Formats: sequence, structure tokens, C-alpha cells
Amino acid sequence: MSYLADTLWHRLAGPLGELDKSELGYLFLPNRHMPLLMRRRATMIVNRVRMFAFLFAVLTPLWSVIDFVVFPPSLWVTLALMRLLASAAFATLLICYRPSGNLFDAYRAIAVLFAIPTAFYVGSHTLLGTYQLSELSAAIGAGYAFLPFVLLAGLSVFPLTLIENVFISSPILLAQALAGYLSWSTLNWPSFAGSFWLLMLITGVSMTAGMSQLAFMTALVRQSVRDPLTGAFSRGSGEEMLELQLGLANRNQASITVAFIDVDHFKSINDRFGHEAGDKVLITLATHITAALRRVDILVRWGGEEFVVIMPNTDLAKARTAVERLCRLGLGTAPDGTPVTASIGLAERSIDGAGDWKALIEKADQRMYHAKHNGRDRVCFGAC
Repeated sequence: MSYLADTLWHRLAGPLGELDKSELGYLFLPNRHMPLLMRRRATMIVNRVRMFAFLFAVLTPLWSVIDFVVFPPSLWVTLALMRLLASAAFATLLICYRPSGNLFDAYRAIAVLFAIPTAFYVGSHTLLGTYQLSELSAAIGAGYAFLPFVLLAGLSVFPLTLIENVFISSPILLAQALAGYLSWSTLNWPSFAGSFWLLMLITGVSMTAGMSQLAFMTALVRQSVRDPLTGAFSRGSGEEMLELQLGLANRNQASITVAFIDVDHFKSINDRFGHEAGDKVLITLATHITAALRRVDILVRWGGEEFVVIMPNTDLAKARTAVERLCRLGLGTAPDGTPVTASIGLAERSIDGAGDWKALIEKADQRMYHAKHNGRDRVCFGAC
């Protein structure tokens, strides 16, 4: 049974970007995503929204040339005005939106992007229905009906979850149904049903493509944010998380403490026993630290034998208690059986007046050096 389940998993999830089973939920609901994935996904969504806004802002008014050739003057003027308004809305979206890393900003951007052509589609479809068009003008007018297809096909370029895809595509599908209702008396129902089925099919393909992008992005982020040796977060991702957590703490006036940890006499371990033995010491140390931390705490390998622990919603007293307990539990042993120790510096946002994460890290680093210069195997905080 287990073999069958594993085989089925690889058949279904393999094309979705080498996801772990624990990450399957990432494809359905966005609230399960790690903060770094949310931030990078939000940035990508806004950048692609701006790309689309630029294309639509340029191309939308150009089609007025075709309208001028085939439509009556009164219809052309009204459509041209609608196109100019839509183009101005796209240009505003392009100019006003910048990537912030905030997922709700990304939602607003993509909602506005899809709302503009959807409103244009409903308005133009209603307007064209009031005119008796023939031959070439009727063919061009029929081309307006393809706008929902273009929009739903465009969903494929966004790394979206299933629920996000449903929320974005639903208004467009409803707009198509509304357009059919408004032309109820003259509607060719077999043609409309076939078009709507094709629209649903395109929506399904776009959803699959977007979720595949999300799966691939999840796998890339997972690989890039972790230090391959210890499994702790890498320095680059640690800096992002520090900036994110400190920003949250500043907005909420909450405590946040960082611990800067440097392994004592690590160079001598490498010199005496070799770098492979030194790597095992770092792996064991990271394992011990992770086991002693809360789930909300973040372990970062800062470089070499240096680690940083980010402790959100933790004041200096609680951080000191947690770190001293960690030291009592032990950080592992060296190849000769002696206990591994570390010099640790603590810094807290409000007490140390850190305006940004770099200042917070610098203060913790200074205290770590103070602990090292005063005998090692100790924790330095406050005015020490």
C-alpha cells in the first residue's frame, strides 16, 4: 500500500517541481507559505502585473485604428474613449505600483489588472449589441468576445495557489455569463455554450500552469534559503528574515532579540582533526540549537562557525534565559570528547535603539567579541 501511495505521489507531484509531500498544501492555500516564499512570490506577481499593464497601456489604444476603419463614427468615438480610459488606468497601475514584498499589495495589483479589461469587455460587449453590424464590422466586433480568453490565458504567468486562481478567474467567468444574459434574445446558445466550455478549459490549463510555477518556485526557494551543511537558514535569507521581523516588531512596538553565536576554539578543531570533523561539530551544534529553540525562532548560519538566532516577540530577559538554558544543555562535543562551547552576544531592538537589522546585528556581534575576550563560554548582554 505504501509503495502504491509513493508511486502515485511521484506520478502526480513529479511534474509540479519536486515538492516534498509536506509542501503539497502550498499549492492550495497561501497561508501555509514560509515568509520568504510569500515575499518573493509577491514581488514576482507585482513585476508581472506591471509588465502586463505596460503592454495593455500601449496596445489597447492602437486597436482604435482598426475600429476607425470598420465601425460607424458614433460607435468608433465611444469605443476610442473607452480604450483611452482603459489605457490610462493601465498606465496608472504601471506607475503607481512597485514591488513591496507584501502579498496583499500583490493581490490588489492583480485584481486591478484584471478588473480594467473585464469592465472594458462588459461595456464594449453591451455597446456593440446595440448596433447592427455586418460583414467585416461584424467580424471585428466578434473579436471583442475573445478578451476573456486572453485574460484567463494570462493567469498562467502568475505563481498562484488554487484558491487564488479561483478568486481571480471567477469574476471573469461571471462577466462572460453576464454578457450572455445581456444579449439573451439574440444569443446563439450552442455557440455560447461551446465558447464558455472552451473558456473553462483555458482556465483549467492556466491554473495548472500557475500552480506548476508556484511548485517550481517553492523548490527553488527551499534550496536557496538553507545552508547545505547545517540545514540552518543561509546568511542571505537570514538578512531578509531579519529585515522582515524587525519591520513587524517596529510596527507593533514588540520586542525582538538576536543572539550572535561564535564557536570557541573552532580553528583548533579544524587544525587538529581536519575540516570534516569541524563540519560534524557545526552540524551537531546546529541540531542542538534547533532542538532548544521555539518554532518561531530562526537559526541562521552567518558564516564559518558563526550563527545568529532571531527571537521574535522576545525581550532581553527571556532571551538570556533561553540562551543560558541552551548552553547548559550543551552544544555537542569535539572529536576528543571535550564539550563544544560558544561565546554569545545578545541585542534587543528597543533597549539597544536599533533602527535597522544591521545595527541590531552589529550590537550583538560586539557583545559576542566582548564575551570571547573575557574568557569565552559565556553570554554577554546589556552593558557588559
